Amino acid sequence: MSLELTLLIWSVALAVIQMLVAFATAMLEFGLPDIAGNREPPAASLAGRAQRASQNMLESLVLFAVLVFVAELTNRTNASTGLGAEVFFAARVVYSIVSLVGLPWLRTAVWCVSIAALLLIFVQLL
Repeated sequence: MSLELTLLIWSVALAVIQMLVAFATAMLEFGLPDIAGNREPPAASLAGRAQRASQNMLESLVLFAVLVFVAELTNRTNASTGLGAEVFFAARVVYSIVSLVGLPWLRTAVWCVSIAALLLIFVQLL
């Protein structure tokens, strides 16, 4: 399996972990009755940050998956697509931690790094 596909699988694992963290923090903060119903965690809470980080990962994962699949299907994988995949995955791991801690400027900078990694893969497909 290629590096890009391997990192796509690990990115899916990261997305699942982030969903579980979002669920667990919401359970601790609100309890099962509120989680089972319609609820929105308060914006400043740990549960809210975990939920937003999880949602952001899912949004980014779609883009990453499309780029990786196109690179694989067209045989356009190379050192740059591999580097883009590595940087994307590393940035998303850091993003998830920084989001939970609640460091907004650093979170935004790390998000920009993950987008740059997607662009690196994208440019290889032009």
